[in-house]
Amino acid sequence: MTWLFIKGGPVMYPILLASILGLAVIIKKLWELYSMRLNVQKFSKEIFALLTVHEFDKALKLCEKRSKHPIAVLFKAGIERRSLPVSDLERLLERMGGGEMNRIEKHIGGLISVIGIEPLLGFLGTITGLIRAFMAWEQAGSNITVSALASGIYEAMITTAAGLSVAVPYYLICNFIISRNKYISYELSNYSMQLVEVLHTQKGKT
Repeated sequence: MTWLFIKGGPVMYPILLASILGLAVIIKKLWELYSMRLNVQKFSKEIFALLTVHEFDKALKLCEKRSKHPIAVLFKAGIERRSLPVSDLERLLERMGGGEMNRIEKHIGGLISVIGIEPLLGFLGTITGLIRAFMAWEQAGSNITVSALASGIYEAMITTAAGLSVAVPYYLICNFIISRNKYISYELSNYSMQLVEVLHTQKGKT
């Protein structure tokens, strides 16, 4: 691998740096998703069941236990502010949901940039490698040999392969992360509105 890296020329350094930054984001995001794992449907049913019997303190404690998932954060805020008018409570949960999604999606833009720039760096290495090969050809003239062209050709091929080797798996992982985030966003919107309905119903009974 070290030999290939050296043969790839100077463009390999930004390719390596970008791949490290992208990997750091991927590890961080996957760990966050793992930490947030929760059966939201089951959790919501438990909370709603407690609210229907006015066990607000127990519902809040359950939310605190699951505080790593944004739905628990929204539920806790909604229960604590259940005395607000429905419209105000909806706006509050919508605003908090947006804030939670911004937190979850943080650094995804950087990962997308890495995925986009890696192939471009690879193509840049291809161009610089070919330039080096043709310069060697020009200098050697009719005495050109394969070994004289080899360094430039190596650079052209290795950088392209390196850029694509990083971009392809990162692209697949990034799509997985984005799809999970979209589903979390759907859950926040859906279940927070159900929470408002349950709280409003209980308020009408008191």
